[in-house]
Order: sequence, then structure tokens, then C-alpha cells
Amino acid sequence: MKSQKVTKEQLEKIQDQQEKLRNVLTDIGVIEVRKHEALHAQAVISQEIEENKKELEKEYGAINVDMTTGEYTEIVKDKE
Repeated sequence: MKSQKVTKEQLEKIQDQQEKLRNVLTDIGVIEVRKHEALHAQAVISQEIEENKKELEKEYGAINVDMTTGEYTEIVKDKE
């Protein structure tokens, strides 16, 4: 059976499409790595926040802190 070829233009189009696909897949990989790093950073920050909350609660009890002024109010638990 004799080997046949697509036209030069068709081959160039196929090669161009494959290159574009490789680039998109590479971009997706980079985005996934950045997403993983961001999720890890978020987890670390959340842990730090929880630790800080515990320290504040030891010193002041249960409070709500105004993020602008630093003033706090005690959290009053309803007695049922």
C-alpha cells in the first residue's frame, strides 16, 4: 500500500492546532500548581488566625473585635 500525505497547508494547520493544545494544557498545569499553592497558603493563614483567636480568648475571654478601631465587645451567651 502506497503512503499518502495530506497537503502542506493541512499539515501546518494540524501542527498549529497541536501546538495550541499543548500550550493550553501547560497553562492549565501552571494554574493548578498556583491553585494548590494558594490553597496551602489559605490553610496556613486560617490556622494562624485560629491560634491568635485562642490567645485573645485566653486573655480577654470571648470577644468580638472591631477590625477598624481594635475595640472589642464581650460575646454574651444566651442562657436558656
